[in-house]
Order: sequence, then C-alpha cells, then structure tokens
Amino acid sequence: MSIFVGSGVALVTPFDENNRVNYEKLKELVEYHIENDTDALVVVGTTGEASTLPDEEHISVIKYCADMAAGRLPIVAGTGSNDTEHAVKLSVMAEKAGADALLVVTPYYNKTNKSGLIKHYEAIANSVNIPIILYNVPGRTGLSIPLDVMVELSKNEKIVGIKEASGDISYVGEIARLCGEDFAIYSGNDDIIVPVMSLGGKGVISVLANFMPKETHDMVISYLDGDVKKSREMQLKYNDLIHTLFIETNPIPVKKAMNLLGMNVGGLRLPLDELSEASTKILAEKLKNLGFEVKL
Repeated sequence: MSIFVGSGVALVTPFDENNRVNYEKLKELVEYHIENDTDALVVVGTTGEASTLPDEEHISVIKYCADMAAGRLPIVAGTGSNDTEHAVKLSVMAEKAGADALLVVTPYYNKTNKSGLIKHYEAIANSVNIPIILYNVPGRTGLSIPLDVMVELSKNEKIVGIKEASGDISYVGEIARLCGEDFAIYSGNDDIIVPVMSLGGKGVISVLANFMPKETHDMVISYLDGDVKKSREMQLKYNDLIHTLFIETNPIPVKKAMNLLGMNVGGLRLPLDELSEASTKILAEKLKNLGFEVKL
C-alpha cells in the first residue's frame, strides 16, 4: 500500500517576524503545492524544523495542513523521537489531528540495538491506525536500519515504506530485493531520485520541491511513464542546484532560496542560523543559472 507515488514535499515551516508559525503563509504553501502537482505534503520533518517545534505547535501545524488540504492530497506527519513514549504520543496526536500517514525517523543519539529498534517501531505501529514510513538518515541520527531489521519491520502491515536518505544505492537495492515490491521506497536525497527509481522506488520526499514542485513531480512521473531519458535529463539539469541546497545544513539553504524568490517563509529557529553571505552568493548564482529571478 503506497501512501503516494511521485513527489512528496518535505515542507518548510514558515515563521513570522516574531519567529512564530506563520499560518497564513502555510495556507499559501499548501495551495501552491496542490496547484503544482505535488503528490503529498510531508510536514514537521527535518526540513520543517520539527526539532524546535514544541508539541503544541507540532500538532497544530499538522492539523492546519490537514484542514487546508481537505483530502486533496495526503498529509504525512513527522512524529519521530529518540524517546519511544514521546514518539507514540506524537503519533497518536498526529492521527487525531488528521494525518494520513506518519514519517518516523530512527531513534537518534541513544542509538538503540536491533531488538530495541524493532520494539520502538512496533510500539508506534500498535498505537495508531494509519500507515508508517520509516526514515533512515544515518548522517543525522548516527543509526542506520540494519537490513535484517528492515525485513522484520516490513512484515508489519502498518509499516509500508521507507524514506531512504543514506545515499547508499547498494543499500537501496538490498531493501528492494529483500522487502519486495509492496514495500515503498522513497528517495530521501534529491540528487539520486532517478537511481532510486531505477531500483523500484515510488518517488521522493523532496527538499527541492519546496520551490520547484512541478519539476520534481515531473521527474518522477516521467520515469514511471517510461520516459527515462527525460527524467534523467531533469535530474542532471537540477543536480547542481540540488547540491547547493545542502551547502549548509538543511533547511538553512532552502529557506534562503525561497526568500530569494520572494516566497517570504521567514527565518529559522536557533541553533539554525541564516545562510552565510558567501553561500548566499553561490545559491543566488545557481538559481539565476536556471532562469529564476532572484531578489537579493
């Protein structure tokens, strides 16, 4: 059961001048993505600065997006934590708030063992009635899901896929081989969407899609429709910009890109700080190279 096929945007959380959630801007972003063929809204994840959103704000953003989307596209809510009890609490609340599915990152910092990892995800799955996408991003968490654990988790009817952000294509291939076609693989890296699709991926959970939603959707759908050449050309065309979106820690560059393009999504919450002047110049140049009008 794929929650979506195509491009799910890893949505930024817009802030106002007081660094509070800007709900009017959030409404604009939801409509923007619906109008531009985004296939799912992935909210309050890494790019949505979930780590600095208190629970009340965290759930409020989920509910607001679910209400605004009104069933027009699925809402996938980030509810991961390195505290299983907290992850269960967030997951239950997210379901009540209207989330269609959950994105659950591996426990970070405490880096559990195999049995603990299985029990962690089983506890979350047993607490909700909506599907779960695992999130493997060892560069942030210090923990990669072992393949034997992945196979065990994939047997759970509520655990239906993975956002794979290790960048290891061999690992992606092993997931596809061992877990089968019914276990959805989403690229967690915008620069390898096409390689992941070639191994049976169902799409991407994308940072780039925050301001290039149509292009990201088209890259995936072109591949699925059999136009591999077009999909590959798009991947190569945008990879220079994609790499620049990670010139500093995500979501610092993507928020700056959106602000440079006049989308006015506000700043960041500490410890994340504004993109450096040197990196901003590079980012602006990459945007201009693709024909964007940049407002410095």
